[in-house]
Amino acid sequence: MAANKILIVDDDPDVVEAMKLTLEANGYEVSEASNGKEGLEKVKEVNPDLLILDVMMDSDTEGFQVSYKLKTPDPEYAAYANLPILMVTAIGKEKGMRFSPKKDSAYLPVDDFVEKPIQPRVLLEKVKTLLGK
Repeated sequence: MAANKILIVDDDPDVVEAMKLTLEANGYEVSEASNGKEGLEKVKEVNPDLLILDVMMDSDTEGFQVSYKLKTPDPEYAAYANLPILMVTAIGKEKGMRFSPKKDSAYLPVDDFVEKPIQPRVLLEKVKTLLGK
């Protein structure tokens, strides 16, 4: 059975490396991108089973823009409308903002949301849940 493919889109190389090490050690195939534009290109290139997405990259809302583009009827990304998205961010600490996929799904179309730093155990639990395992 092929490993699930996970794409991490985050501009913090230390965060990416930590998540990548945890995920690969647990049998996942991991790709990475450092900003939203590169992330959208990689989605089409690797066709991931799950997207792990940061909010604040080149702009404070870049992750929101990426998730919205993937989850709305943009013909270029229609094939990815059901791609599960786990949003990871430090926006709560840095900007005092709190989000919930349940109450904020109209403008934040993600499947789950977690604050950084994310513990390896929590990351693996979220990934398994979103992949339906």
